Amino acid sequence: MPVGDSMTIGSAGEHTWRYRMWQHLRETYGGPFALVGPRETLYDKATDEPTSYEYAADCDPAFPRAHLAGWGEGWLHMAPLIGDAVRSCRADVLLVSLGLIDLGFYTNAAQTAENVRGFVAGARSANPRVRIVVLPVIPNVRAESETLFAAEVARFNELLAKAVADLDEPRSPLLLASPPPSYDIHLDTYDGTHPNASGEHKIAEAFAEAIHQAWDLGGPYAI
Repeated sequence: MPVGDSMTIGSAGEHTWRYRMWQHLRETYGGPFALVGPRETLYDKATDEPTSYEYAADCDPAFPRAHLAGWGEGWLHMAPLIGDAVRSCRADVLLVSLGLIDLGFYTNAAQTAENVRGFVAGARSANPRVRIVVLPVIPNVRAESETLFAAEVARFNELLAKAVADLDEPRSPLLLASPPPSYDIHLDTYDGTHPNASGEHKIAEAFAEAIHQAWDLGGPYAI
């Protein structure tokens, strides 16, 4: 189940990193799998609502569009939802990219980290063996111009790493993915925050390499 904010839901006309991840797993997983979640739509910038089904024109019709992602939603919003989503969709692996919107509008680093812990507890209440991969916050263009915001992002990523270490357990592994090392907000986004095609691939690669190296799921990522 892909879980995230605007970078994960994507907007009308995009492929999304979810699609890139699905393509990768279809080529490397070696068995049946599905992307699951209670939502399927993209965000429609024209209406400012998550109501679009118009993915990129060349998206494979077989792509399972399911996810739990929302434009403007963060750990604060997903923590109360994740238990029901995991339970109803029978999710066993969560790929989570959250935090930027929290720090930008809702909570500071410490408060956001507490919501991470609530999220993990909620997911495990629904599936005690759920596996969770978390991507650190990728600083966006705002972090380049606002020193205090950049400091909050850095602080949250430190607290996120600590939470992952504290909460990891054998029956329900919690894994911190490595941020894409070559990710450049000036080359891999279309507005300093949201991924373009190359950014989608790099986010998918971060998740793919994490689950392959840690759990031998899928294979090395290749564009």
